[in-house]
Amino acid sequence: MTNKMKRTVFVLLSTSLLLASSALATEEDKIVGLWSTPEEDCKIEIIKSGGKYFGRIAWLKEALYPADDEGGMASRPVVDRENPNPNLRSRSLIGLQLMEGFIYAGKNVWEKGTIYNPDNGKTYRCKMTLSAPDRLEVRGFIGVPLLGATSVWRREAEGRDYSGYRRSGAGVN
Repeated sequence: MTNKMKRTVFVLLSTSLLLASSALATEEDKIVGLWSTPEEDCKIEIIKSGGKYFGRIAWLKEALYPADDEGGMASRPVVDRENPNPNLRSRSLIGLQLMEGFIYAGKNVWEKGTIYNPDNGKTYRCKMTLSAPDRLEVRGFIGVPLLGATSVWRREAEGRDYSGYRRSGAGVN
């Protein structure tokens, strides 16, 4: 085999490997982005860091407690007051990381992660399935997936900026 042929084979193999690894990265990163919960009262931003996937609250429809709040927090930013750790009850829900540690298992499934429910202060094991490009099934469970509940999230349109809501705590579209 001549040097020119060797270089051609090397370039072709390198290109093939690069394209294959890009396709895998694209496949596993399909959940990265902004998602709306079924009630459309919360937007979750899913990111990838260190090969794992995490989610945080990016926006809340009701970012302030109502005037008749029983906890005495009227008109203040919503905090993690149901957290079992008293030291964490004053942290803001906006920006709170509530999903962590997910790994891509293949076939549009991310698993081995956890999800925190700020409504009751509990953390559950969690699995996510991308059933369509804009539909994410998030299943929180105790022990095995059979003992849990699924919430279907909808992907937010690209180009919509929620960063101002995060900074200000405002919850109005």
